[in-house]
Amino acid sequence: MILLITQLINGLQLGILLFLLAAGLTLVFGIMDLVNLAHGSFYMIGAFIGATMAAITGSFLVGLVLALPLAFLVGYIVEVTTLRTLYDRHHLDQVLATFGLILFFDTLLQLIWGPVGVAVVLPDYLNGFITLPGDIPIPTIRLLIIAIGLLVAAFLYYLVVRTKMGMLIRAGASNRTMAGALGVDIKRLFTLVFGMGAALAGLAGLMSTAITTEATIGMGNDIIIQAFVVIVIGGIGSIRGAFVASIVVGLVDTLGRSYLDQLLKLFITEQNAETAAPAIAAMLIYIMMAAILFFSPQGLFPPKTR
Repeated sequence: MILLITQLINGLQLGILLFLLAAGLTLVFGIMDLVNLAHGSFYMIGAFIGATMAAITGSFLVGLVLALPLAFLVGYIVEVTTLRTLYDRHHLDQVLATFGLILFFDTLLQLIWGPVGVAVVLPDYLNGFITLPGDIPIPTIRLLIIAIGLLVAAFLYYLVVRTKMGMLIRAGASNRTMAGALGVDIKRLFTLVFGMGAALAGLAGLMSTAITTEATIGMGNDIIIQAFVVIVIGGIGSIRGAFVASIVVGLVDTLGRSYLDQLLKLFITEQNAETAAPAIAAMLIYIMMAAILFFSPQGLFPPKTR
């Protein structure tokens, strides 16, 4: 039971990180119709900037706060100088251009910080454990990540559903041509959405370094694949879908890696189960995505469109 609850917490924490990364990605994809493979680079940039700010100020939380506007600024510059020219281009052009950005940012950060990366040292109050009922020890930093992620999810819900900017975002996602005809500054809206997505990705990247204890070159290249799985399952352009799908993917991935071998041992030999379990566990989220798309091709919570 202790192991199960621990893995549930770990899966929830992974899901929260995926949501922070996927929320910006689904807004950019759903509103701007831009396939941005370089979104994982903002995840990496936020980790490096936040880790550096934490080392300079001596406070991980201060580094966390400073990383948000700086990641937003990087996203703003990239959108204005590079990506703005790609909105009317074919998706293949967008894929090639943003893949080039991945190579550019990986090389740039290696020139600035070196190939080794940046170590992250947590303060004592974040480096301990909190004991849950039943004597279940949970790392404090994992609970902090979950709390911050839930607060960000609540803020995004309020922003998208209850504010004027959210109304414009939803209008742009439904029909950006009509929104522009009604006087909405589409270019400004796109820039704000893209910068917000970059800031969320940077926040996720820095919080992930609290688990791995370092920011490394290329750290966003693997998790971005899971983020695309999340937005496809949840429905492209849907914040609610991104949140639900992130939690589901996080739990399925974590529990699958922990318990799949035990399940397979009920049907095949122990040696075969231990051999097959890691490979099948790595494919679980893709199998789940295929099954969901078979019954709901638009995802679980597709946004309303014209």
